[in-house]
Order: sequence, then C-alpha cells, then structure tokens
Amino acid sequence: MNRIDRNGMLKKHLIQRDISWLSFNARVLQEANDPSVPLKERIRFLGIFSNNLDEFFRVRVATLKRMLEFSEKRKKLNMHMEENPQSILDQIQIIVLKQQNEFNRIWEGILKELKKEKIFLIDEKHLNRAQQAFVRKYFDEEVRSNIIPLMIETLPSLPYLRDKSIYLGVVMHKKTSAYDQKYALIEVPVTAIGRFILLPSKPGEHHIILLEDVVRFNLPHIFSYFEYDTFDAHIFKVTKDAEIDLDNDVSTTFVEKMEKGLKNRRKGKPVRFVYDKEMDTGLLEYLTHRLNLTRKSNVIPGGRIHNFRHFMDFPDIFNHKSLRRSSFTHHALRSSLRVTDVIIQKDVMLHFPYHSFDPLIDLLREAAMDPDVKSIKITAYRLASNSKVINALINAARNGKEVVVMLELKARFDEEANLEWKAILEEEGVKVLLGVPRMKVHAKLCIIKKRKGNKTVQYGFVSTGNLNEKTAHVYGDHCLLTANRNIMADINRIFHYLANWTQGPHQLKLCKTLMVCPTIMRKQLLALIQNEIRHAKAGREASIILKLNSLSDTMLIEKLYQAAAAGVTINLIVRSICCAMTDQKKIRQHVTAISIVDEYLEHARVMIFHNNGKEKIFISSADWMVRNLDHRVEAAVPVTDPGIRKELKDIIHIQLRDNVKARILNHELSNNYVPSEGKKLIRSQIETYHYLYKQNTVHSETGSH
Repeated sequence: MNRIDRNGMLKKHLIQRDISWLSFNARVLQEANDPSVPLKERIRFLGIFSNNLDEFFRVRVATLKRMLEFSEKRKKLNMHMEENPQSILDQIQIIVLKQQNEFNRIWEGILKELKKEKIFLIDEKHLNRAQQAFVRKYFDEEVRSNIIPLMIETLPSLPYLRDKSIYLGVVMHKKTSAYDQKYALIEVPVTAIGRFILLPSKPGEHHIILLEDVVRFNLPHIFSYFEYDTFDAHIFKVTKDAEIDLDNDVSTTFVEKMEKGLKNRRKGKPVRFVYDKEMDTGLLEYLTHRLNLTRKSNVIPGGRIHNFRHFMDFPDIFNHKSLRRSSFTHHALRSSLRVTDVIIQKDVMLHFPYHSFDPLIDLLREAAMDPDVKSIKITAYRLASNSKVINALINAARNGKEVVVMLELKARFDEEANLEWKAILEEEGVKVLLGVPRMKVHAKLCIIKKRKGNKTVQYGFVSTGNLNEKTAHVYGDHCLLTANRNIMADINRIFHYLANWTQGPHQLKLCKTLMVCPTIMRKQLLALIQNEIRHAKAGREASIILKLNSLSDTMLIEKLYQAAAAGVTINLIVRSICCAMTDQKKIRQHVTAISIVDEYLEHARVMIFHNNGKEKIFISSADWMVRNLDHRVEAAVPVTDPGIRKELKDIIHIQLRDNVKARILNHELSNNYVPSEGKKLIRSQIETYHYLYKQNTVHSETGSH
C-alpha cells in the first residue's frame, strides 16, 4: 500500500484539527456550567471561552478562508487539494452557533445566581435617580473625552474597525417621523476605562453597569446637536484575519517587515461579525454590506453583551473567598541564600504554578551581580508586561556581562510587545537575536557561563513554559534547572545556530542529549515508539505516556496507531487538539485518552517511554504538531535524576487518575467526564498541590536538600 493510500485511510480515523479544537473549547464551557465551580471562576471561564473563540477565528478560520481562496484558484488550474476548507467552515459555523446558544443559556443561569448573591447587572433603563446622576457625572468626567462618534452615512467608506473592540451601532430618529433617521458608530473605550463600573448601591448589594450602557444612557447628551428624541443602540464586534503578511523586499530588514506587517494587519479581512440580534435591520444590512460580508461569512446573531473576554476580570465582590492556593518555594531552594549554589550541585525541577516562579528571577539576578559570570543567553517568546526577567537581563548588561536574548518577534499577538522589548534591550547593550526566517523559536532555554580562576561552570534551565512571571501563576508547566554538562553543551549548540543560521542547521544536528526541532526530534520520537512496538511484539511490557497540549501530526499518530495495534499500552493526556481518536476497536482497546480542564491551564509536555523497564522520560516545549516539529526550534530534555523522575511520574499518574476534571477523549467528541462512581474523587490539580506541598514538608523535616 503506497503512502498516499495509507494517508487516505488514516484520515478516516482522524478528527479534523479545527473540529477537535472546538470540542476543547466546549470543555471550557462545561467549566462555566459546573455548579461546583465558584461563581467568579464560572464567569472567568465564560471569558476564557470567548477569548479562545476570538483567537480561533482570527487564526484558524482566517487560514481556512485563505485556503478556500487558494483552492478556488487551484480548481481553475485542475489542481487537487486534500482538505475541503468550505466543508470545514460549514461545520465550524454549525458548531459555533450551537455553542453560542449554550453560552447564552449558561449566562442566563449565572445572572440568576448573581442575584442570589445580591450582585446585579443594571442596564441604562433600570437606574434609580441616584444612579442616573452618578452615570451622568461619570460619563462627563471619565468617558466623554474617550469617545468620538462617527456619522457613518456621510462617510465615503466605513472607517477602520478595531479587531478587539466593541462598537455601539446607533440609530437616531424622531417620534414624529419614521423616515428621518441617522446612523452612527461609537467605539466603547474599554481599554482606557474598563468594562465594569460599580454603581451607588444599597448596603449589602452590589450594582454594576457595563461601560456600553453608560454610553447608551448618555446618547441624548452626546447627539443633542441633531435634536433627535429616540435612540436605539446595539453592540457588535468584528473579528479579523490576524495573519501577518511579510513582503519579500530585500531592501528592508526583518524588523521593518514586521512593523509593516503589523500595520497591514489592521486591514485584515473580517472573518466573523457578531451582533445583538435586536439590532436595527437597516443598520445591520448597511454594516454587513460595507464589510463585504455574506451569509457564509460567519455573521452570528447573539445577545446584548459581546466581548465576554473582559469578564475574565469581573469585579471581585463575592462573599466567598477565592479557593486559589498560594505557590511555595521548592524545598531545595528554601534554605540556601543563592539559587546558583544549589543548581551547580544538583538538578531541581520546578512545577508551576505550585512552585514559585521567583527562583528563576533570582537565578538571573544573581548572575547579573556575580562578578564571575561572563555571559547569559536566553530565549524569550511571551513576556510579562512589566517583565522581571527583562529587568534582570538589563542589569546584567549594565554590570558588563555579555547578554544574548533570542526574542521571537513572530510570537502571535505578542509581536508589538516584543518589538518594544527589542528596542529597550538593544538600548541597554543587550545583543538581540531575531531567529530564523520562516521559523519560530519556541524552545525555552537559558545558559549562564561563569569563570573562576581556570574553571568554567555553565548552568541554566530548560522549560516547557514561557518566561512569564504573570502566566506562571495559572499555567501548569515544568522547568528543569541544571548544570548538566551535556545539556549545557547542546544549549550552546542551539544558540550557535540561532546566531549563525545562515550556515545551516549543522549545530542542531550535533545535539546529543536534547531532542531538537526541526532536525532530529521527529526521527527520535518515531524511533522511541518503534522501540516500544519491538518490545510488545517480543511479548515484553511496552507502554507510552504522553502529556501534550495538542496532538495532530499525522505521521506520529499513524505510528501510535501501529504501536497500539501491536499491543503497546498508550495513555494520552491532551488538553486541546487531539486528532488521534479512531473508532477502530483493535487500536482503542490499548489507548486511554483524557483531557483535563480546571483552574490552571495544563500547558506542560511530558513523554514517558517504558523502554523495557529502563524508562526514558522527557519534558518538552513542543507539541506533536507539524508546525512544532518541522517549522520551529524546539527542545526536549531527558530527566535523569531519580528523585525528579519519580516526582514527575507521580504527578502524571495523579493526572491519569483524575475523575473530577478529566474528560474522556473519543471519536464522538462527547466530552463525557471520567466516571467516578464508587471511587475516591481525585481532582488532579488539588492532589498535585497537596503532593508537592507534602514533599516540601517531608524534606524540611528530614533536613534533606
């Protein structure tokens, strides 16, 4: 059977990646619907669902629309295209509308529960006198200067509409005439002011008005010049293609291309138009016509409120206390004045958000001040807005250290921030690497070199997550701090490649300890799976445990199917996209697949291969996707320390036993919870916290380090 035929058969046993992702977002929506989840967290999950969907349309739906345009061109040339983008877009539209209905149902239920907590969302029509006076004053003092109404009928073309903003479409008319009316648009200035305004309320009650309703209440005031007496205003938002097109002008630098691409992103085509279903029909037709939208353009009717992503920051006015647990310092680092001294002596693995992120900052600060440190090299993908990592690196440069930062300018939605960081770093004398053309640098690496006398010592870390102290509070990740010579040698090779990529990937191919993309990781993963197949066929125990964000690579899925068919036990923990969901019984009987959606975002990648009892364990920055394995610089590091190996395995096995927040992944995309009847309830994130906290206590009592 040739390759094309095999892939053709395989596709029948794969879930299409975008449909699989929508199933993941449905799991997020399940959290918003779970009455056992605190009310503020349920509202936050609605915000996460909304934000996820926005990015899905900006990236994936936009990509499918580009593919559709391309496939239509190919049809004219009689060229074949494997996937039918229109069919996928049609499926997406059906699923999204169903999820939107479920979203609205959940939100209506949450509104009722808010009332029980004496928290009320008040619109502009239900303000008492004191609140009306407050809203008028608040508008004059805080809002008026931040809005510019656009009389769109008089404009030759529709003005630029921001991608992440919400707009009020206003219809003005007079009670005495149905013909005399005008249209206007107002961008609601959420970024400048915030979405939620606390109103004067009775003792024990909290009344909240949304910013758009403050604007609605003041429409007669805003448009008093026109002498209209009736105003209708409804919210809408436009989601645009977020792809950045980089021109091929050889006379411009990559940074100039990025800056131009970011400006051109403003002109991205609309891929979704969401509006209040009560919107005036004439205004709706006017807007969709001006935006060149059709019935197939994901024009989605909704409720009164849009851009629910802001609800991730709903005011903290609840009677119940937050259940969120505080992170703690790893036991190996608590009794030492310097993180550096510990890392040079032994490996330490931090598990975020359970362990504090501070030791990573401390490690960089110590290096910045240490007179023996000569250089710091680090990769940066997504950074916090007030990055302590960057501050430490700047201080190192000021202290005369050689500081090299691989700053990924193509990190989607962080491009502008990273361009700003580039300027700041270079002004302070930091050498900024900008990566490799047509490839992202996604590996999370740091190497620090110090020299004392004739001795050179190198140490640093390899992580599964971003060097971002803000997201480290909510992202589940692992970070190995080490001075292992073989690991440091490979990190040096990676940085040599990043600084000299024009010489080719030779240095990456020399890596002996780290599995590195895009050169050798795919080949090594295939070999590791094949090794398990060999053991299974010989009648020996064989198993693979994978924890990933996404699993969609066809070649690796095919190999996993071969392994399962040979009798290899496969356990998958996949947060979002999981295309490896066949209904073939021979394969399914050897595969268990779950997804955990809970308070923290499960972001870590862990791979455990049984290897006839001599387990090979890795943590990695790479998901099993074509983009990661073939088009990014990624790194997976083996975990060799016996204590850390046991700890990491214990955490993974806690997750495999989750029967509270784990959903079964199957071909039907049913998202059923793992059954818990008659079993001890195990919520893995809470169990992991207690497990690691106990580890800290035990080590403190025994005095071990």
